[in-house]
Amino acid sequence: MASITIRNLDEPLKARLRVQAAIHGRSMEDEARDILRTVLNREHVQPTNLVAAIRARFAPLGGVDLPDVPREAMREPPDFGS
Repeated sequence: MASITIRNLDEPLKARLRVQAAIHGRSMEDEARDILRTVLNREHVQPTNLVAAIRARFAPLGGVDLPDVPREAMREPPDFGS
């Protein structure tokens, strides 16, 4: 098995890891392994088009109601003397 060292871990993050490990009844190291395993085993599904990608990026921020824009009727196309 490989091992890693994580330096410069913020104290609040370390404290949250310690609490979460205690809740699950395991060591901080075991909790970190489980978090990494869970996150890295997820399949990342990429949106199939640009609209879906933009919608996925901004969906967590909530929607926006835009006012209706008054529009004029379409004009007749020009007649080029046919």
